[in-house]
Amino acid sequence: MDVDKLLNLEPRTWEFISELEPKVGVIESLPHGRFSGDLISIIRNYTKRNETAASFDVFGRNDFSKSYKFPNNRKPKVAVVGSGPSGLFVSLVVAEFGGDVTLIERGQAVERRGRDIGALVVRRMLQLESNFCFGEGGAGTWSDGKLVTRIGKNNSSVMAVLETLVHFGAPSSILVDGKPHLGTDRLIPLLRNFRQHLQELGVTIRFGTRVDDLIVEGERVAGVKVSDSSCSSESSSQKLGYDAVVLAIGHSARDTYQMLLSHNVDVVQKDFAVGLRVEHPQELINSIQYSVLANEVQSGRGKIPVADYKVAEYVDGKDVVTPLNSESIGRSCYSFCMCPGGQVVLTSTNPSELCINGMSFSRRSSRWANAALVVTVSSKDFEALNFHGPLAGLEFQRAFEQRAATMGGGNFVVPVQTVTDFLDSKMSETTMPSSSYRLGVKAANLHDLFPAHITEALQHSVLMFNKELPGFVSKNGLLHGVETRTSSPVQITRRSDTWESTSLKGLYPVGEGAGYAGGITSAAVDGMYAGFALAQNLGLYNGSMDSILGQAETAGFFKY
Repeated sequence: MDVDKLLNLEPRTWEFISELEPKVGVIESLPHGRFSGDLISIIRNYTKRNETAASFDVFGRNDFSKSYKFPNNRKPKVAVVGSGPSGLFVSLVVAEFGGDVTLIERGQAVERRGRDIGALVVRRMLQLESNFCFGEGGAGTWSDGKLVTRIGKNNSSVMAVLETLVHFGAPSSILVDGKPHLGTDRLIPLLRNFRQHLQELGVTIRFGTRVDDLIVEGERVAGVKVSDSSCSSESSSQKLGYDAVVLAIGHSARDTYQMLLSHNVDVVQKDFAVGLRVEHPQELINSIQYSVLANEVQSGRGKIPVADYKVAEYVDGKDVVTPLNSESIGRSCYSFCMCPGGQVVLTSTNPSELCINGMSFSRRSSRWANAALVVTVSSKDFEALNFHGPLAGLEFQRAFEQRAATMGGGNFVVPVQTVTDFLDSKMSETTMPSSSYRLGVKAANLHDLFPAHITEALQHSVLMFNKELPGFVSKNGLLHGVETRTSSPVQITRRSDTWESTSLKGLYPVGEGAGYAGGITSAAVDGMYAGFALAQNLGLYNGSMDSILGQAETAGFFKY
């Protein structure tokens, strides 16, 4: 760091560094992996290095005559259900290795999806199959486009995903930013480029096509039954045969979960989190985080980035009321999907249900900052409301989404309450602060939404968050109900060696909807690994992940 140059740029920095003293520290370094670059280059470079030992060539001159599974030069046929991050990366890997891939998406391409979302926001017209949850790119397309992940930024698989996103149009800054994000405006052209590349590889992409059922022969999946998602006519139904089916569904594909149970596919409950979305003026968050330097933000164009935050608190079960006949449960309460300079949006997939999320564009220039404040829930919470079985968490979600819709009065109006009134357990009667949510808000007592133990956990956490972020508890803070789809409420179990379903051969559950990821980057990584496993199982590839990306490296620490 050149201190003189820094002070020339921002003289007030001196007050922060004038009293600093040298001390011993450490530098974290990660040895370079075997290969680096985007996934396309990695696969093609690997294939070139090993083409003498391979029985195929990934550049379109595939020879499968030596594969006992697919004689007569037939390419293995793979259906990928869902075009979110995991589905896109599965398709990319398998297609690069020469597989015959069909990508099936119940929603629409981003161009038409954008028009459908516009109709929802302006005219309250909800398209059941093309909305904030369904469509090209998945639920993350109309979000903040966060690329942070708990996997670890220096992980070789994460870097391969980020490099691939750069290849398709993401700014190269995501490779070095501590909290990389894209924003919806950058995701849309990126997805178009991704789609064009898949089509150049020969991938068939079917938008507006819903998978209604699996075709099962013996103990193996043999294909899918699909229909036009824009109509309910039986005449649109088709049966399509495949050698493997990848389930890259999102966390809102509730009908698909039900269909899997009809085939006795092993689906189990999974913990997730529910809560409310809090919104403050962005200027307030800037002031809390930056103090006197807050005026340097300048709507995302200043010297300092728009302020965000991340808070977490563990609530001991003794601090809150618990349901009758149940033991006290400790819970994690935390902020989730914080969107600086963003807006609150509707993520309902049914007009009788109300759930929300946050989104922002790349510049993050709106007047509001929002984040979900959520509490972990588990099977004991589901059972307390008499929800049982593999889909108990789903029913738990639905119950509160329906209650929120009722409290809002219908027509996608969201029930809201100021932070201060929520803490005081009283109805907000004064003039409400403005909200970025464009379909209307209605004052309500959000204590009527969740069971008391969840509400009290949220109250306790908000008070703790205010200690870390003084000013967080403010009459200008507005809580919106309800946030329930933080992650999938189920997990579709799979084998760790083949990545296939534990109960149905040829079925590959991947990504967030299958319960194995929680965001754009982790879903893409899961899809990438599943793609390699599938390519290997189909005889398209005979190596290992280590031979492609190098073995997982342990960071080294050096004193300075």
